[in-house]
Amino acid sequence: MDVKFEKLDAIRAEITVTLKEEDYAAEVTKQLKEIGRRRPEPGFRAGNVPEGILRKKYGNAVKYDVVSNKVGTAVYDYLRENKVHALGQPMPIAEGTSDLEDADMTYVFKVGIAPEIDLNVNSDIHVPYYQIKVSDEMIDERDRLLRRRFGKQEPGEVTDPTAVIKGVLTELNEDGSVKEDGIVVENGIVAPQYFRQAEQAKLFEEKHPGDVVRFNPAATCDANVTEMSSMLNIDKADVNNHLGDFNMEIKEIIVVVPAELNQEYFDMVFGKDQVHNEEEYRNALKEQMEAELKGNSDYKFTLDVRHVLTDKVGEVELPDDILIYYLEHKDGNPVSSGAEVAQEYEAMKPSLIWQLITDKVIDQLGVKVEEEDVKNMAKVRVREQMAQYGMMNAPESLVEQYSENVLKDDKARERLVMEAESNKMYDALFKTVTIDRNEVTPEEFGKLFKD
Repeated sequence: MDVKFEKLDAIRAEITVTLKEEDYAAEVTKQLKEIGRRRPEPGFRAGNVPEGILRKKYGNAVKYDVVSNKVGTAVYDYLRENKVHALGQPMPIAEGTSDLEDADMTYVFKVGIAPEIDLNVNSDIHVPYYQIKVSDEMIDERDRLLRRRFGKQEPGEVTDPTAVIKGVLTELNEDGSVKEDGIVVENGIVAPQYFRQAEQAKLFEEKHPGDVVRFNPAATCDANVTEMSSMLNIDKADVNNHLGDFNMEIKEIIVVVPAELNQEYFDMVFGKDQVHNEEEYRNALKEQMEAELKGNSDYKFTLDVRHVLTDKVGEVELPDDILIYYLEHKDGNPVSSGAEVAQEYEAMKPSLIWQLITDKVIDQLGVKVEEEDVKNMAKVRVREQMAQYGMMNAPESLVEQYSENVLKDDKARERLVMEAESNKMYDALFKTVTIDRNEVTPEEFGKLFKD
């Protein structure tokens, strides 16, 4: 077998693979014999089928498979061994394709080559970093939400925005009179904080046990059949017959009494003996919020550093014709080569260029992913998932157990490896370039994205 590589220009090449009959004949014969052992033919037992019959029936198909495999392996081995950074896949061109009836065959492939990226990452490169300030007002709001979350439900004398209200629901006529044979729900429950229309929730403001409120159940939920059925204790099929107003005679008001600032509360929020007084509590809240907001700042940094490096690299020439040809034939069957393919290519082009830049950065800064990095990445994702279910301080042993299970999934592991590599690259960039720090309010930070 002969493999020749011809560079047409800086980003295009052709690979020509020539096979002589002796390169594939033995493998074809071996596979035909295997078919003969497994498949009987009319008049012959399996294992006793003459080779001539096998060649006549299966010869071309087997030869095609053997040759395709050998040619493909030869092309990819050449690229790997000679460290040729190909873009997309080498694509066969018709001019170099031989007929299966030929003894010697030649195949020619178009190859798109990754362009050289001219980039030297150093401290001369400036990238902004926006650190979001945590204000006293933000700490107050977090304190309010947490204390309500860990608070207790108790009977109240007046409604507040989060109250649950119990009472008797009575269906009314349009004039406000009680509807004869209308619905009466003795144990009705409403929660105005979840009403879809604010004006309906406003009707229940500062009400007391014994008060009567006229409201429209349908308006509270946009006439959602399931919610109406639950609120009025009726069949879903009957909901549309009861879209008018109701009275609610308030019997009981349940309010959330915020948790007190004591050791029991501190332990529930931050873990046992981590916080001991109000000053430590507010500092811990601030650190917690800063850690959460740092993720937003870091994400903005990834966008800014991509913008800065892409601008610094400038115009990148790609083998557009070969890559478009690849997109047209990537599934094995030619597709329309018109505007659709061109649009798809233009959409993916910036990501392809950024991948070439990141490859350069990873190589230049010596970024390497170790097994420990992948394990730590898995733990981060497991902790995040547990936090979504309210497990804010999951035991390390449990995190370890779930992480090990995640890493057994090959696809999950591959994603974690890529994520770990990306994180290490951005960490390395953060330490290498010059960071122009800016302290901003959450509103100012949000405006950065709008701009």
